[in-house]
Amino acid sequence: MNFLDNPLFPASAFKSAWLKQQNGSSNLPGSEALASLIDPFGFGRSAFAYWRDSVERSVLYLDVMRERGNQYLEHMEQTKPNVLGFDTEVLMDGRTLPRPTNYELLRVLPHEGTEIDLQKRPFVVIDPRAGHGPGIGGFKPDSELGVALKAGHPCYFIGFLPLPEPGQTVEDVIESEIAFLRHVIELHPETTEKPMVVGNCQAGWQIMMAAALEPDVFGPILIAGAPLSYWAGERGKAPMRYTGGMSGGSWMTALASDLGDGLFDGAMLVQNFERLNPANTYWKKQYHLYDNVDTEASRYLEFERWWGGHVVLGGEEIQYIVDNLFVGNRLSTAQLVTRDGRRVDLRNVRSPVVVFCSRGDDITPPPQALGWIRDLYEDEADIVVNEQTIVYCQHDTTGHLGIFVSGSVSRKEHTEFTANMDYIDVMPPGLYETTVTHVDDHDDPELIERDYLLEFTPRNFDQLDRDVMHKPEDDRRFATVARISEINLGMYRLFMQPWLKTMITPEVARLMRRMHPIRLGYKLLSDRNPLTVPLPVMVEAVRKNRHPVSQDNLFKALETMGSDQLVANLNAMRDFRDSSTEKMFMDIYGQPLLQAAVGLYGDAHVHRRRPGAEPEHRRFVEQRQAELRAKIAHGGAHEAVMRSLIYVLGGAPATDERNFKRLRASRAELEPGIKLSEFKRLVREQFFILKLDREQALSSLPDLLDGQSNEDIDGYISHLEHVFAASGEPSEHMAERFTKIKALFDKARPRKIEAPAKPIAAQQPAVSDEASATPTPATASTTGRRKTPRKR
Repeated sequence: MNFLDNPLFPASAFKSAWLKQQNGSSNLPGSEALASLIDPFGFGRSAFAYWRDSVERSVLYLDVMRERGNQYLEHMEQTKPNVLGFDTEVLMDGRTLPRPTNYELLRVLPHEGTEIDLQKRPFVVIDPRAGHGPGIGGFKPDSELGVALKAGHPCYFIGFLPLPEPGQTVEDVIESEIAFLRHVIELHPETTEKPMVVGNCQAGWQIMMAAALEPDVFGPILIAGAPLSYWAGERGKAPMRYTGGMSGGSWMTALASDLGDGLFDGAMLVQNFERLNPANTYWKKQYHLYDNVDTEASRYLEFERWWGGHVVLGGEEIQYIVDNLFVGNRLSTAQLVTRDGRRVDLRNVRSPVVVFCSRGDDITPPPQALGWIRDLYEDEADIVVNEQTIVYCQHDTTGHLGIFVSGSVSRKEHTEFTANMDYIDVMPPGLYETTVTHVDDHDDPELIERDYLLEFTPRNFDQLDRDVMHKPEDDRRFATVARISEINLGMYRLFMQPWLKTMITPEVARLMRRMHPIRLGYKLLSDRNPLTVPLPVMVEAVRKNRHPVSQDNLFKALETMGSDQLVANLNAMRDFRDSSTEKMFMDIYGQPLLQAAVGLYGDAHVHRRRPGAEPEHRRFVEQRQAELRAKIAHGGAHEAVMRSLIYVLGGAPATDERNFKRLRASRAELEPGIKLSEFKRLVREQFFILKLDREQALSSLPDLLDGQSNEDIDGYISHLEHVFAASGEPSEHMAERFTKIKALFDKARPRKIEAPAKPIAAQQPAVSDEASATPTPATASTTGRRKTPRKR
């Protein structure tokens, strides 16, 4: 008997599985791999099948890379390269402005069948200029622009050209964006709502600077993956914040600009991003294409079309960004001053700000996206005093690019942000965290129009600190980096810069840009390389007789295991590199001697300067409080209802869009024809009145309702019940507050007029005032039929 037939020998199990597989009766995974171990002919067939498949995949892979190179060259040869997936028309060209820039305002033309409602607020997306070409905000239908167009908003896009204008500065770019927004407002006189503005990545800090300088042209602001607090970050999870310190400051930025003859190559920024995840850059992304080359080619080329569109920045622009933002951290501490003397103070922003970030983002982690709030304000009450509404949302897993290019994120988070901007625009000042939850049962289709629901929860600074994770001892280290950066930059400009400027010509600079490794990777695998000439013929032959191998093949399984092991090794190297860099940074810049040498040891310097209240701002607050105090007892039923609504909802742990939809639907009943801007003013005014003097604001409710009939008051109470019931069962705290409100409304009811006095003998027992003011069952009930309030 063959030893393989011995049931005591383990190999017999392999043979049994192989025999079942030959008979077509095996459902075991990996049966082909088991068979190849025991059958020499099967082993040979598996080896040949894998060899043939790997050769075919290699040919197809090289052809995709050839198409990528051709696509890159064709894209870069365009005068205005853009990856927008929508048709557009140019409305304004930044090159024609008094201070020319390479930016332009585009009107986005909707696809056929998409209806635009001109009564809705305009929607403006500003593209990030961080080394890549323009168009990321709308290079596919499931994008920020696609979501807004689907919702019926007039949409606009602010993009840029590959080359900056001579002498262009960051301040010029910001002034261009302000001019574009003013033009958008002029195009829509039929709506009083200011444009909603979206800024991705580097565009986020640009629009925040612009909104601080000209707050009157901005509606709600959404900043996605945008760094605003550059020293912030959790240890072990923010490798990019140490880059400036480990390179000795911004002198290397000046060196790169001088080597480019005054232009900074954006490919260097892209290279920095790619180095963050070497496993994905050097292996995983390419292997995924190789492994699935039959199905992944179109998706890969679509992404590479944007990823490979490298542009250049002006040397003065990038130096300003690195010195003042990334190294100096001057934006979130109100230390930036424009050339005409205006201070860039983010506390001047009057529009609601929505901050969208992700815990999976290693380029702009949540501390860098949210730390500016901690830098500017003492506590949540300080946010309220400054009349600021800040909403933040944290995704759990998506990476930096996924925040604004992922289709699933666009269909979920961005759809909800766009649909709820009117609600966010009227929210009272304060700090809120929002979460997007899936709705399984549509209890009220009128209130829940989509598959998700946006819920807002008030937050305090203790809760915010859990995400910001600020460490004061790290501030001294980054302040030391900023000082050393200034010293090194001065030494470079004194000793090296004059020599480089005499040697670098425009031709030499262009040659160095063309020889950049990232660009060469595209050009060498294109039709300009004679070695790629046979590829199209070989690809045609392979596709006619393709032999893909199954995943059960032993060698294919070994290939997958080898790929996974290589990714694990590269990730381990990355983690070691990042941890070593962080430890070196902390040790070098934490040295007391070094800190003292640059004047930062002890109390010699305020490292993270929190801007205090300016005298003008204090006078404004005092004047505003006096105006509000005079309005406490002035108004009518509309003010009373809104004041009551804000007071009761202030006792709720969270609120969502359903309350606003109820309120918006019934707004016409309370005051026909009121505009959203006036409605917003009313909400904020009543909110501040409650904050200023709650007891007097509540005790004045009967005065505001003076002259209203019982039927009117019943209608107002029913209206409030209807709004509160929108988001489910009210909390105990809300119920207590609502009971107090109903008692105050009852005090405003008209009292019965007593009949003329009768003879003493005929007098009946008098009815007390308290008895005459007792609510009727209809007014005491919280579940009775809703009555329509009388129109004022």
